[in-house]
Amino acid sequence: MKYAIIADIHGNLDAFEVALQDIKSQSISQIVCLGDVVGYNARPKECLRIVREMGIPCVKGNHDEYCSSSDHLEGFNPHAADAVHWTRNQLDDDDKKWLRDLKHTRIAGNFTLVHATLDAPERWGYVFDKLAAAASFPYQTTQVCFFGHTHVPVAFMRDTVVRGGTYSKFKVDPAKKYFVNVGAIGQPRDNNPKAAYVVYDTDASTIELRRLDYDIPAAQAKIREAGLPERLAERLAYGR
Repeated sequence: MKYAIIADIHGNLDAFEVALQDIKSQSISQIVCLGDVVGYNARPKECLRIVREMGIPCVKGNHDEYCSSSDHLEGFNPHAADAVHWTRNQLDDDDKKWLRDLKHTRIAGNFTLVHATLDAPERWGYVFDKLAAAASFPYQTTQVCFFGHTHVPVAFMRDTVVRGGTYSKFKVDPAKKYFVNVGAIGQPRDNNPKAAYVVYDTDASTIELRRLDYDIPAAQAKIREAGLPERLAERLAYGR
């Protein structure tokens, strides 16, 4: 089977629609989502509706949690806080309940989905390096686990030690475990503005990172029309 692993849509409808078009061309059996459907960008309700109508299995991201609650955002980055408050006003009670009910981890096929880390998924820790990745491997019951949250595609692998690095496509070695970040559809942060997602071919045992051009000016215009912080529009062009 071929799976499309998507993450961090963040209300970016322009990028999401392009990703879905590309997924259709890849003979994908199922799409799964690593969370953060909402937050930052200007079309959260539309993106959430697509995920729900398509029945895409999804785990909870930190923005899914923040935007579906009324909790005070103490210590938040001001731009992120503004986006959360704005997004809360765009979602109805049913949207928020659906987001609140998402689980932090789940199994899809023969692999694991998590937004952040496996050792404490509800704490929203960031995995940028081998030391941080090493904390999740003891909790990983499948050979492959996909995660998001950092918006930076990187693959960590463990045999006797943990190694990691960037990737475009690689073969899964049955003697190793893999903890793989699939990048972000809606707000890439690896200095590449192209939307990112992964195709996992379980028959060929390959993981491929796909990067897609989309209409960034259109997404930026929606952010500005919504009155969201200018920084959220600007960063899309630079991928950071």
